Amino acid sequence: MTVGPDTRSAPVLVVRGGTVVDGTGAAPVRADVRLADGLVTELAAPGGVDTEGAEIVDATGMWVMPGFIDVHTHSDMSLVIDGRGESKIGQGVTTEVVGNCGFSAYPISADRRAEHLALLAGIGDPPSDDDWDDFAGYAAALERGGTAVNVAALVGHGQLRLAVLGADDVPAGPDALAAMGALLQEALDQGVYGMSTGLTYVPSRFADTAELTALCRVLAANDALYATHARGSGAASVEETVALARDTGVRAQYSHLAINDPARWGSAAELLTIIDRARGAGLDVAADVYPYAASASALTQYLPAWVQAGGVAAMQERLGDPAVSARAEDELARGWGDGGRIPWFWDKVVLSRGDGLSGVVDGESIEAAAARLGRPPARLVLDLVREGGNRVQVILFYRTEQDMRTFLAHPHTLVGSDGYALPYRQPDRRPHPRAYGTHVRVLGRYVRDEPVVGLADVVHRMTGAVAERLGIDDRGVLRPGNAADVVMVDPETVIDRATFTDPGQPPDGIRLVVCNGWPVVRDGVQSEDRPGRVLRRAARTG
Repeated sequence: MTVGPDTRSAPVLVVRGGTVVDGTGAAPVRADVRLADGLVTELAAPGGVDTEGAEIVDATGMWVMPGFIDVHTHSDMSLVIDGRGESKIGQGVTTEVVGNCGFSAYPISADRRAEHLALLAGIGDPPSDDDWDDFAGYAAALERGGTAVNVAALVGHGQLRLAVLGADDVPAGPDALAAMGALLQEALDQGVYGMSTGLTYVPSRFADTAELTALCRVLAANDALYATHARGSGAASVEETVALARDTGVRAQYSHLAINDPARWGSAAELLTIIDRARGAGLDVAADVYPYAASASALTQYLPAWVQAGGVAAMQERLGDPAVSARAEDELARGWGDGGRIPWFWDKVVLSRGDGLSGVVDGESIEAAAARLGRPPARLVLDLVREGGNRVQVILFYRTEQDMRTFLAHPHTLVGSDGYALPYRQPDRRPHPRAYGTHVRVLGRYVRDEPVVGLADVVHRMTGAVAERLGIDDRGVLRPGNAADVVMVDPETVIDRATFTDPGQPPDGIRLVVCNGWPVVRDGVQSEDRPGRVLRRAARTG
């Protein structure tokens, strides 16, 4: 077993006779690929590469493509806890982009450390006891433990704001904006690829337009990416993203494009038209999507903002006051999101991590749990967050398959899981199956079985287009000189097997996964090698 930075030379492999889908969007071709010293060294017609000293991998009848780059993940802590990253490397993902939705493991200010860690718990894993306070320290911790996948990072706006202003609903004045801008610049200088917002989460949700504009100007000056978990799922949320791109010149990525409001189901084309119009006007605006008609997040996200103000400890104390708790219950029961106007369908809200709090069982709906425990659903929700804070996680079945298909078919959406790199064995929780199946589900279901997208196009949007979006210059495309991140897929059998009731299932059809030249997965069996690297953005300006 190799743990920590791997200094060995990668083996020489020739992947021979496969159909190469190179990540550029070009038509697939039959070709051989030689990998040596961690790089793609040759790519040529069958029989045209040097095989001397190489292990030959027979790829006859297989798709050979770049390792997938998951543009939107929450593996920030899961890879610190367990660097194997089974659920991702097992489906061909060789690079995880962390730091999304306003959450990141940095910066952490000494005087608010407990609040930073409580915020970080909102992504579903316990925060580390390690003592890092910036991206450099976090990256060092990942490198010490070693990972099977590469990691590229964003910095979360929630942590920036918390470091400067705490978790209160207060405007950012000039001094606070300067301080947040300085922390953002420091993270960019250390190698993060951009910043994310989580505009339905405290404290990121308290940012006004002036605050977002100031920070996006820092990003634009560095040619770095702005990725946003927006305030809602309607046209106004997309328009806010477009306005920031127009006013600052920032490259904007609308995260996990979806429609969660039943009153708006079927309006996917309207949102895509806004993105198309912006791109037609010369703005760099795009989106990402995952291939499921259900979302997942911390339960606290659905509480009124005033309940969450001040952070987790303040929220828990507030809910301990019977009068305040009764007001919160009345308001929550009316609805959620967009000012509470989305009605609750409690049978569609399923616990994925309740830790047994208040007697709940993971996998049951809030409706079923509330009926069994003899409590109103809104009361149960408040009891859960009062006891468990951000660590209580739920899955919401508030989307439609048709809207998702419309988003997936669009040429300017990337594929991102919004999931984690997790072990297959999950005895204590039921995470969203997107962590285990996103990329193989696209290939098996939406390319082969129920065609929504073409193979070359969607592979481009899982590899080369993601690398280009982030500014990763040496991955995402199979070409000589690029890093040897490669996945070999059986087109006849590739499919996800993870379900909502039994998510921790490996996929079918993944024959080989190579990360930085090391064959980490062969026929579904993962080695103990951890050749992943923390990728760092090269300094550049807009």
